[in-house]
Amino acid sequence: MLQKIFGQIETKEQFDALRITIASPEEILSWSHGEVKKPETINYHSLKPEAEGLFCQQIFGPVKDYECACGKYKRIKFRGVVCERCGVEVGSSSVRRERMGHIKLAMPVAHTWFLREGKIATLLNNLPQKKLEQVISYDAYIVIEPGLTNLKQYDVISEDEYQSAVEEFGADAFRVGIGAEGVRSIIANLDMGDERTRLRAELAETKSEAKRKGLIKQLKLVEAFLDSKTDPAWMLPDIIPVIPPDMRPLVTLDAGHVAASDLNDLYRRVIIRNNRLKRFQEMHAPDIIVRNEKRMLQEAVDSLFDNGHKARPMVSQNRRPLKSLSDSLRGKSGRFRMNMLGKRVDYSGRSVIVSGPSLKLHQVGLPKTMALELFKPFVYARLLAGDYANTLKTARKMVENGEDVVWEILEKVIYQHPVLLNRAPSLHRLSLLAFEPVLIEGKAIRLHPLVCKGFNADFDGDQMSVHVPISLEAQLEARTLMLSSNNVLSPANGEPMIVPAQDMVLGVYYISLIDGEHTDKSPRFANMDEVKMALENHSITLHTPIVARINGKIYKTTAGRMILGELLPKSEKMPFDLVNKVMPVKEIKALLATTYERCGDKAMIKLADDLKNTGFEQAARSGISIGFDDIIIPEEKKTMIADAEKAAEEIESQYQNGLLSGGERHNKLIDLWQKTTDKLGDLAYAALGKTTGENWNSVLMMALSGARGSKRQIQQLAGMRGMMQKPDGSIIEVPIISNFKEGLTMSEYFTSTHGARKGMSDTALKTADAGYLTRRLVELAQNTVITEHDCGTTEYITAKPVYQGSTLSVALGDVVLGRTAAHDIIHPITKEVIVPAGELITKTAAKQINESGLPSVDVRSVLTCCSDGLCAKCYGMDLSRNALVHVGEAVGVIAAQSIGEPG
Repeated sequence: MLQKIFGQIETKEQFDALRITIASPEEILSWSHGEVKKPETINYHSLKPEAEGLFCQQIFGPVKDYECACGKYKRIKFRGVVCERCGVEVGSSSVRRERMGHIKLAMPVAHTWFLREGKIATLLNNLPQKKLEQVISYDAYIVIEPGLTNLKQYDVISEDEYQSAVEEFGADAFRVGIGAEGVRSIIANLDMGDERTRLRAELAETKSEAKRKGLIKQLKLVEAFLDSKTDPAWMLPDIIPVIPPDMRPLVTLDAGHVAASDLNDLYRRVIIRNNRLKRFQEMHAPDIIVRNEKRMLQEAVDSLFDNGHKARPMVSQNRRPLKSLSDSLRGKSGRFRMNMLGKRVDYSGRSVIVSGPSLKLHQVGLPKTMALELFKPFVYARLLAGDYANTLKTARKMVENGEDVVWEILEKVIYQHPVLLNRAPSLHRLSLLAFEPVLIEGKAIRLHPLVCKGFNADFDGDQMSVHVPISLEAQLEARTLMLSSNNVLSPANGEPMIVPAQDMVLGVYYISLIDGEHTDKSPRFANMDEVKMALENHSITLHTPIVARINGKIYKTTAGRMILGELLPKSEKMPFDLVNKVMPVKEIKALLATTYERCGDKAMIKLADDLKNTGFEQAARSGISIGFDDIIIPEEKKTMIADAEKAAEEIESQYQNGLLSGGERHNKLIDLWQKTTDKLGDLAYAALGKTTGENWNSVLMMALSGARGSKRQIQQLAGMRGMMQKPDGSIIEVPIISNFKEGLTMSEYFTSTHGARKGMSDTALKTADAGYLTRRLVELAQNTVITEHDCGTTEYITAKPVYQGSTLSVALGDVVLGRTAAHDIIHPITKEVIVPAGELITKTAAKQINESGLPSVDVRSVLTCCSDGLCAKCYGMDLSRNALVHVGEAVGVIAAQSIGEPG
């Protein structure tokens, strides 16, 4: 019955590829349901579409379901009837999204895509693009048949040259064309088969490399037309399609205002100019008027097809460039990426993120109101199933009123139901992770501080979106593959991603510092309890050198380091020596990597969480902050600046006396001030360490720990700002002598704005470039997938250590780490097998290879893999899991994201 009403249901055919070709005039007419002859859209009194206009119901179908324009036929029983009064076919209004119309042009026009890309020019014996554009815009003639004149075929001549040729040879002695009509008449008479033969013959004879390139380009295009059975004259159409009206909507707003798609404006201009040209041709108007109208029609069609690439695009009343057909297809907001490939999510929310240090790594703090909105259907289901509400309406009221039972049920609903968190831009897979929600008060999402690195997030106003996986399969996938605690290593390099930063690093670094040297009089302790008691009694500090028994061994250490030692996993593989040293961020990162390697991911997560808590606590207790007096300007600064200024005057004097060229003077000045800046920076860095004992200056501690700041920043705070760059990359000769503590003079401030502006613009441009690079790399590598375990190839590559000049840059073990050995790797002295053939080279094996002194190692490589795709053995280790890669892993996409993500 439904099939009778709604017609035959179309079956979706499977296909491997789509081929886009140029549409023929016959094909455009077969799509069309009628010619659009009038530029009108709707009648502003009746608000009904105008007949033969851009929204005509006769062409595009009825506006109302199963009702003709005049209202004679209504209801579904008249489906398919064409009204004899208004000519509208009764049917569903959805056809207005499918039905197309057409415009019959009074002359052929050049399609801007083919004109701009040089396809038409290539067919005309590689005619220069500018000359062809002159012909198309009616500023010059093209010679079709030179006849007995001294002109050549496809020569482009101006109006004056044409008049001279007519006077000299007569109007009938040769034939010229102008505009798209002239070009089309040439291309329509070209025989592609004969052209191919001619071009091949010329290609065999020519010896000029430039001419050869041009002929190859032309031959490729001719063969492409022959292979696709396309007529090149279709590049200059005289019929253009009109897309369905619902794809270029016109919406009536309040107070009688109308919001319309830009395409309607562009179509209107084409129709108005086309109708005017037809009228001029019928009136036999002067040639100059007709030509001008033809030029305007060509411009109108160009704007319709691609307004964005025009030098002077068509604009709306408020001077905004109109969005053409190309603009509605291309880019993020285009039809393909926005509508066909884009996804819309039903259950999602968005809010600002704040730090949630009390959360566990796999948890996220969701505001109660947001969670209720996200999980509303689940709450309704529980209310109805638990006899709290008899109807959906009652359940809705209970939720709206915020009754206590609703919050109890919400707690049960979210229990072990993961949610996905995403922060734009999503540059790699760690930008989208799953978490278990925890209900919190307030309106901000609370995020665990250690997952910030993967998201590249900070708590200065960043926003994140939350998505709820609905099906059990999606929830299971989120929990197993996407849970934050299962993604602790970087897919790009295998390094830990949950490394403490900033305050946490500063706190850990602070308690690992030692105040003085160990002596025979250093306090001695039997265990941690005694140390804690001594700390409470203030008989020692966190930094006092002490001697203590730890795990049966005697260590020279400090109370602070013993606190860190208590956080280590209880294992023989994790000795106290790992933390019995100063712990800047590099050491913390190495400690976490070692923990993962020796004790697994769970131990590493617990240690990272404990380090986070200890770091926050100790950073707060230490009272470290930046004070104005913490920045110490070196005493030698005045003398150094005076010496440098004297040397600069000497260089200037040499230049004035002709002893130096302008370039030499510039380079010497820059070199002088650069050396002065660096020396002063070193002195400023050293001055911070002299204040209250080594490493105790707050600014220096922040820099040395890796928590915040760098040597260069200290140089600018306490030394001098130094040389500045212009936006073009050139260095300004006049340095900024002041530092930030002293304050900049007005001229120095304006000198520094060059670099600040360059930094801002570079950041914006590089972000866009990095994103585009990632897109192109993914497009290139997306089909590279692990398809099998072992392809069985016998081929391999020989890996060697990397040297920069005579200096070892990357050791052999590090080069082959994570690869599969092609043959047994044998120790050159002991002859024992370090790695058997076909096995992964682990970190332990890599270390042994480095110690063995082997000059090279044979390993399997993706370059020699025989699989259709790649095999796991040739690819090697999945760095995010420290194990052999799984079959089905999209390693191409991972590689693309790993290159693109750092930017």
